[in-house]
Amino acid sequence: MSTDYYARLERGTGPRPSAEIIASIAQGLHLSLAERDHVFRLAGHTPPSRDAASEHVSPGLLRIMDRLQDTPAEVLTELGVTLCQTALGAALTGDAALRVGPSRSLGYRWFVDPTARNLYPPDERDFLSRLYVSGLREVVAVRGPESAAAKMVEVIGASSDEFRRLWALQEVGLRPPEIKRFDHPAVGRLELNCQTLMDPDQAHRLLVYTAVPGTESYEKLQLLGVLGVDSVL
Repeated sequence: MSTDYYARLERGTGPRPSAEIIASIAQGLHLSLAERDHVFRLAGHTPPSRDAASEHVSPGLLRIMDRLQDTPAEVLTELGVTLCQTALGAALTGDAALRVGPSRSLGYRWFVDPTARNLYPPDERDFLSRLYVSGLREVVAVRGPESAAAKMVEVIGASSDEFRRLWALQEVGLRPPEIKRFDHPAVGRLELNCQTLMDPDQAHRLLVYTAVPGTESYEKLQLLGVLGVDSVL
């Protein structure tokens, strides 16, 4: 969106903006859900869903993100879609802005794109497969058979024999390990603590990755901040 187009919108002389443009403006201005919905109605659009399918990150989470620029952090939906990330978060796990369609979900990429597993230690991949399936099963149970989560099951299941096999096990209750390990292509093995902050209104999760000061992982994380996002490609 050009500055001229935005200026015309402010003056009321431009064309009616699309719902996508309104959503981007609302997110960029850190509007609350009520403020976002009001702007949608002013533009003649029906406000987006406020349920778990919402991709509008709350102003509170965005303010926290603004203060984490020297730390890997990202906001995810319950289906593993990264909605926003810090620069160091993008350097750690890849630039989420480059992903489109179902590939925005880590769970989808995990089972459909073999390269998605390269960032994780080989000896943990079997458990992570079970973890993603277990988590998705729990979401489907909460959201119902007509939900986006149920649709994700169909989409992944159509492309992955492994997913279908694990789904048939009906396993639930698995939880991620306290220490997350990454095999980064530029800096090697990283062992990071992952703290999670929940936004219960929209089922969004803010993940913050930290390393213990003085450890090798801490030094590698500082190096990754210098190398930037291109190092993960």
